[in-house]
Amino acid sequence: MIFRNAPRSLLRLLGALFLCAALVGAVGCGGQQAGPAASASPGASRGGTGGTAVPGWAKGMATVRADALPQQAREVLALIDKGGPYPYRQDGTVFGNFEKALPKQKRGYYHEFTVRTPGERDRGARRIVTGEGGEFFYTDDHYDTFKAVLR
Repeated sequence: MIFRNAPRSLLRLLGALFLCAALVGAVGCGGQQAGPAASASPGASRGGTGGTAVPGWAKGMATVRADALPQQAREVLALIDKGGPYPYRQDGTVFGNFEKALPKQKRGYYHEFTVRTPGERDRGARRIVTGEGGEFFYTDDHYDTFKAVLR
């Protein structure tokens, strides 16, 4: 072994540095896992956006770039931009925010839109929720958690 005469403390230090380098390579800088498993969807993060400015209404929230959303969610965003028509009669209705997962606003501030889930027979769990101030939020777990959509 080439480190036979090296002090034990030096070997420990070298081992720790090697382990840190291996972890940084696997996890990446900033503590987020590298690669496609970094979050629930590619482009999603907690506060960081890879260069995209985070608007004030999204500060402290998980975020996702619109182009990283599932194709069905991007289609719903395009429909919202066009003003419809929407495939579900509930689309565009008031979202009550009863779960209090979004910032508190007056009733009627938020509206929800269904994001089709392939293979589901009903509306499924995915939604886009919009705010009167231009906010967009995405949930894929029926309002348990939201990501601010950065457009």
